[in-house]
Amino acid sequence: MTLPLLPTINASLNALAGIFLILGFMAIKRSDRMLHKKCMFAAVVSSILFLCSYLYYHFTSRGVSHYQGKGISRGIYLTVLGTHTPLAVVIIPFIIIAINYALKSRFDKHIQITKWLYPTWLYVSITGVVIYLMLYIFPAG
Repeated sequence: MTLPLLPTINASLNALAGIFLILGFMAIKRSDRMLHKKCMFAAVVSSILFLCSYLYYHFTSRGVSHYQGKGISRGIYLTVLGTHTPLAVVIIPFIIIAINYALKSRFDKHIQITKWLYPTWLYVSITGVVIYLMLYIFPAG
């Protein structure tokens, strides 16, 4: 089975963003602000690269994949996709706001927003990989 290149790159970028988010969270819990900043920068860059690659793929690809599974696996796929997609869109302005607060040293506001943004962004990163796995690696049917 030959994997489409861009979806594989997209899943890898999602995974990288998730890894950097976790590392950034661990760094700030250890009060290592410099490492936190570097990890979060890497998470943002990974996510921006993902978004560019994802949009390019969907605007230029004729054979965009659709999940072929049926029954419970289709229900699981649609549930994951149905939560992943709107959350992926919703978090974008909040990521920008969180970055803005951090750059302005408004850490009280930054912490307030990232308490729910971090788990949501991590969920989006993880479910992006799950969607890829369901479409390309372990397709049902």
